[in-house]
Amino acid sequence: MSPHRPVLGLRENWRQFALLVLVNGFVGAMVGLERTILPTIAEQEFDIAAKSAILSFIAVFGVSKAITNYLAGRFSDRLGRKPVLLFGWLAAIPVPFLLMWAPSWEWITFANVFLGISQGLTWSTTVIMKIDLVGPQRRGLAMGLNEFAGYFAVAVSALATGYIASTWGLRPEPFYLGIVYVAFGGLLSWLAVHETHGHARLEANTHAATGTHVGLSPREVFTRTSFTDRNLSSVSQAGMVNNLNDGMAWGLFPMLYAAAGLSLERIGLLAALYPAVWGLSQLFTGALSDRLGRKGLIVGGMWLQAAGIVLIGAGNGFQLFAAGSVLLGLGTAMVYPTLLAAIGDVAHPAWRASSVGVYRLWRDLGYAFGALIAGFTADALGLHAAIWVVAALTFASGVIAAVRMRETLHRPVENVLEQEGPPCVSVRDVRERRARGEEIQLVDVRSPEEFATGHAEGAINIPVDELGDRLLELPRTGPIVTLCGKGGGRSDRAALLLIDAGWTDTRPLCGGTQAWLAENTGGNA
Repeated sequence: MSPHRPVLGLRENWRQFALLVLVNGFVGAMVGLERTILPTIAEQEFDIAAKSAILSFIAVFGVSKAITNYLAGRFSDRLGRKPVLLFGWLAAIPVPFLLMWAPSWEWITFANVFLGISQGLTWSTTVIMKIDLVGPQRRGLAMGLNEFAGYFAVAVSALATGYIASTWGLRPEPFYLGIVYVAFGGLLSWLAVHETHGHARLEANTHAATGTHVGLSPREVFTRTSFTDRNLSSVSQAGMVNNLNDGMAWGLFPMLYAAAGLSLERIGLLAALYPAVWGLSQLFTGALSDRLGRKGLIVGGMWLQAAGIVLIGAGNGFQLFAAGSVLLGLGTAMVYPTLLAAIGDVAHPAWRASSVGVYRLWRDLGYAFGALIAGFTADALGLHAAIWVVAALTFASGVIAAVRMRETLHRPVENVLEQEGPPCVSVRDVRERRARGEEIQLVDVRSPEEFATGHAEGAINIPVDELGDRLLELPRTGPIVTLCGKGGGRSDRAALLLIDAGWTDTRPLCGGTQAWLAENTGGNA
């Protein structure tokens, strides 16, 4: 598909989409370099015993990646996606060389600054570009494919480095792979990836968006994504806790497995099993969220992760560790692509990349929080205590999402046709509430031709069959009243759809537009 004529859709953009999936595989493989062997290097080569000191590399990685995620979203909206992707690969060049030849642990930590910057720029932009390409449909599938590529590559890379380390030594041989990853990922991004900012602009132009959704300042996007929007903020906290437990798994689980007497090769297998299940399962969970909705998968996934962490903490051998890793991987697969798809559901295309950046800021700060909480708790109370604390936090995150979040998937109108509509509101009631200063949005769901023959003052026209694709045009707060010709029918269907999509204060108008005009309240002929 030509980059000069953007068209939305997965099928229409499958070549570029597949290329970005491959690029994200190389992005994920860079993280896999460290998954198996870095804690062992800390203990064996640098004689570091304190768990908090060992996990410092994860904290540094998380902070640098989190900050860069935020900037990647901002710069992607301002400069375009591809330049940010290329800068990310440039930042990755020093990483394998620093890991191979670092004379002290401080140099390993310094390498993770570059790794975090690279991951923040490259992974963020591949996510944003895939959301751009597919448009509003099949976002869950798109994010599932993206995260599958990244985390399955993490698993393969972790398995490969564990095997190489057990055969040839901890350094430098395992990190030769990193040079290959940077070379192929960077060249593909430079020579074959097309800019997708035009696709986002095309989608934005399909929405006659109100001031509620466009022209937001960076501070407003940050505040909305972090705190005030109940869906975006629920997604942000769940992402942060998800990576909090992933940071713990990255740093503490290899130590737990070594303390149980497992060989480096078996530790590598377990280190690969969790992201492998995570990666492969996302082929299904992302698409499943397009059918079943986002909220249930997010809540259930957080609770399944907590169960997997508990099983690993209670285990004392390879079988239980493996079973816990499978549960942890499945739970993470339920959550990871679904969180990104939910961001795409809620954020307007005009500021979606920035919102993704804010979400990924919070999500990857979870690595730092996880490393600090797990490290200090392990030093003070032991490895198992640290695991129990992280399991409890993960379960609590699921509770927060269950209570605070609404469903963000916008279901087609035909899915709510058989439901009984909410009670209608009278014209007099609407007039009196408006007279008291209440801002009520009237939505006329008839055809444009019908709307042109006469309509209520202040009403906007969105035909009922288009409503599911144009929800971003409606304010998220305040009451909404739907109107058709005579009341009932289309206005009831529209109200049901809005309620199903999370607008709780929504009712049809009794008698419809005819009743409004008959009351002589300012309708336009």
